[in-house]
Amino acid sequence: MHCVKKITDDMYWIGANDRRLSLFENVYPVPDGVSYNSYVLLDDKTVLLDTVDKSVSEIFFENLEYVLGDRPLDYLIVNHMEPDHCATVQEVVRRYPDVKIVCNNKTLVMLKQFFTFDVDSHAVIVKEMDTLCTGRHTFAFVMAPMVHWPEAMVSYDTTDKILYSADAFGTFGALSGNIFADEMNFETEYLSEARRYYTNIVGKYGTQVQALLKKAATIDIEMICPLHGPVWRENIGWFIDKYNKWSTYTPEEDAVLIVYGSIYGHTENTANIIACKLADKGIKNIKMYDASMTHPSYLVSEAFRCSHIILASATYNAGIFVSMENFLHDLVAHNIQNRTVAIVENGTWAAMSGKLMRELIGKCKNINLLENTVSLKSALKDVQMEQVEGLVEAVYASMCDTSCTEEPKQEEKKGYVCKICGYVYEGDELPADFVCPLCKRGAEFFEKIV
Repeated sequence: MHCVKKITDDMYWIGANDRRLSLFENVYPVPDGVSYNSYVLLDDKTVLLDTVDKSVSEIFFENLEYVLGDRPLDYLIVNHMEPDHCATVQEVVRRYPDVKIVCNNKTLVMLKQFFTFDVDSHAVIVKEMDTLCTGRHTFAFVMAPMVHWPEAMVSYDTTDKILYSADAFGTFGALSGNIFADEMNFETEYLSEARRYYTNIVGKYGTQVQALLKKAATIDIEMICPLHGPVWRENIGWFIDKYNKWSTYTPEEDAVLIVYGSIYGHTENTANIIACKLADKGIKNIKMYDASMTHPSYLVSEAFRCSHIILASATYNAGIFVSMENFLHDLVAHNIQNRTVAIVENGTWAAMSGKLMRELIGKCKNINLLENTVSLKSALKDVQMEQVEGLVEAVYASMCDTSCTEEPKQEEKKGYVCKICGYVYEGDELPADFVCPLCKRGAEFFEKIV
């Protein structure tokens, strides 16, 4: 039986939910499952916007057949080629052999990599701001490279002012009947999963997301239809503002994140004492996590939310404790910036974790690394309480400074972006002999960021 939702007079959601999936992309825990969104427009020509993951293909095709009825499928718009959205493309072509696939050149290459059907005979290639008229509706196509794959694009229905946003504005979590964000308590039920989705899936590519947001700011958007999570038709600006903060690495809240890696509990005890003393100072927004018990995706998400981060780690095999090291590598890989960081280290005979944590986090931009460090040898002693107090005072003073001053203006990005893979070269001038470190293309494949 079909399960569809009518969104407008002639457009339908025909996606599906997967509550059995435990790891999204075989990496990220999804305790509340995930939705795979697909949309059908019934105009003079029929249009399918993206497909779904193979795991929910049966209900997807039941939905598609129900909505189309006796009509053929004229167009399939492929906004994103990741298999959770394109796995059923070949089956769509098999069932609707006359369908035309609307895609860009990068998508065309990937279609041929994934599938065996005659892609060229079905393809309609579009470029930046090309349009497709389907009758009453006209679609304009906007390229969104590295949000979060190089071929990604978004489709804008200029008639109904709907943005089909691919993986942008997506959210972990299955849908429970209500498909619109305004039908649910999004801030309490979905925001944390929206943040975790963005920071882990797209978070590394803040510059590219900013480029897409600048394009979006020039058009009138009355609805956003993402490929995961609820559809937005009210308070859109509030959610876009979240994306603006996340993609500029601006702390979402004045808050303290404490992450610790402890073997026998001594480092954990010190972290607890620090948290209590911060609370005694009147700081209310404190979150503490054991890195060994919490998946790194949650820690990365919290780091994007919080203005201040305290890292506390035991020394292990002359290095950072394993779970803390994994988290820090993940955090650096996701390009965290603009944070105040304090360090707590522990080592029974050689406390090396602090030095190594400083080196790792020091790779990130605009990190205010506090000089006050707590250095333990096995367990916290009374004589070291002065160090604890010093760290607490430094964090408190830093929070007072940031809360009492205006939010700094974001520095305008200067540089060039690779049109093939989205790599950003920062600088006023791109050397003529520059070669992209990702896709190995030359300077002629770069365009200036405006």
